[in-house]
Amino acid sequence: MNTTIAETRTDNHPVVTKDRWLAERKALLAREKELTHLRDQIAQERRALPWTRVEKNYTFDTPEGPRALADLFEGRRQLLVQHFMLGPDWEQGCPSCSYMADHIGGMQVHLEHRDVTLLVVSRAPLAEIERFRQRMGWQFKWVSAHGSDFNYDFGVSFKSQEWAEGKGQVYYNYSVRPFPAEEAPGISVFYKDDAGEVFHTYSTYERGVEVMMGTYNLLDLTPKGRDEHNAAYTMDWVRHHDRYEPAPAVKPAAHSCCHESS
Repeated sequence: MNTTIAETRTDNHPVVTKDRWLAERKALLAREKELTHLRDQIAQERRALPWTRVEKNYTFDTPEGPRALADLFEGRRQLLVQHFMLGPDWEQGCPSCSYMADHIGGMQVHLEHRDVTLLVVSRAPLAEIERFRQRMGWQFKWVSAHGSDFNYDFGVSFKSQEWAEGKGQVYYNYSVRPFPAEEAPGISVFYKDDAGEVFHTYSTYERGVEVMMGTYNLLDLTPKGRDEHNAAYTMDWVRHHDRYEPAPAVKPAAHSCCHESS
């Protein structure tokens, strides 16, 4: 193994010998294993949380007609809901929620084989949902909670009067805090028993919804990471997948034969 290469810097990042790199990589591996074991422990604690019975009768508009919450499990015991920010009269869905939803296609079949139905719910009327869903080319099930208390009860929609009276202060992510809109993102999980009773088992908000964003997990492996610099709104770079500009062309390296004189 070559250990004679001098340490240098490239783009303000240290470049070291392979021996040095391997030593530091092993040290990081130990930390990564700690995180993996902690994640497993928290997942176990999450599953051990007590449940609450869903007492209210929620009705949703679906392409097949009105359906109760219990009907949306599609024969499975577990229902995972993405609360998608698309309010009544919105021109289009939230770009960040769309970024989340872009990941559903590859996950859905695998979730279904683990007794999980994945569903997207918004407060916009069904016709507005369908218009945007078709534009985006998504195939997943998306239903409307328009006219229902569902979004309000699960902490992802805020009534205009309450939002205004609180001067933008709302109860979100288990505390009262400022929020800039009347719709918010979240994920909720439900379980249906043999008697047909439905239970709320878990909800997560804010950065908790990153569990659906597989792109972030891959970006976290790269040297530039998420490359987000707007502290007030880190996801300002995200666009609807049909609204990105073409990716910048890769410029040939300076030593490329394309730059050599003839």
